[in-house]
Amino acid sequence: MNIIEQKVNTKDYLTKSNLPASDYVINPYVGCTHACKYCYARFMKRFTGHREEWGKFIDIKQCEKPINLKRLKGKSVFMSSVTDCYNSYEEKYGITRQILEQLVNADCQITISTKSTLILRDIELLKKMSNLKVAFSINTLDDTFRADMDKGSSIKDRLYAIEKLYNAGIHTVLFMSPIFPYITEWKGIIDGTRENVCEYWFENLNLRGEYKNSILSYISTHYPNLKEKYETIYLKKDNTYWDNLAGLLNTYCDEQGLNYVNYFYHEKLVKRGNVKVKNLLL
Repeated sequence: MNIIEQKVNTKDYLTKSNLPASDYVINPYVGCTHACKYCYARFMKRFTGHREEWGKFIDIKQCEKPINLKRLKGKSVFMSSVTDCYNSYEEKYGITRQILEQLVNADCQITISTKSTLILRDIELLKKMSNLKVAFSINTLDDTFRADMDKGSSIKDRLYAIEKLYNAGIHTVLFMSPIFPYITEWKGIIDGTRENVCEYWFENLNLRGEYKNSILSYISTHYPNLKEKYETIYLKKDNTYWDNLAGLLNTYCDEQGLNYVNYFYHEKLVKRGNVKVKNLLL
């Protein structure tokens, strides 16, 4: 697949965040070659003027201004909110690594979220960072379903990367996102990974905008037995499934003594501005 790539200049890599658990975000790229079918970041096209299909363009952000580490003291930084900072073009351009080299001694909490084992390239650098979390997105153990949804690393490779990072002394997070109703094997994922995972995050599948119909069409074609259930959740706006699942996750993680955060109700979390609690059921 041909990707339209261009270099763009930015005044500052740091952007104030509206995420509930971070003060700043850093997005080294615009667009993402993982081309996740459920990606909310497609909205970026409204602001960048891209006409290409999501997943078929990448802007490489360049910035001459050094990151202001004093500005970050005691703060939290998330990489990244509208791209995967380890998308396939990071291997070519190394923008994420350049940023991390600036942040290695920063007095702040840094969280990296990715679907790519390319992060292992930087493991020696990551080991030098004293307040770091690395979150891998995994929402299935079925790599056929994964491949239908995204072009990130395989599930097997993601699990390997989590193990490598954990064994290197890095705080690992399994970001179960997005959870597909009746498809994501949440208990199997937890049971199969808990030895190498320090913390779990849970986020439900939100459908909006241009990808809502495509996901519902996919379910109708590949999981026809779930068609009515998805329509109940996403067309009739019935939250019963999510309320029940939140309770199951909460109970199971408590019983197993696991650290976790539930991001099911993201809009409420943003309004509260605080998700630094173990159990968050709203």
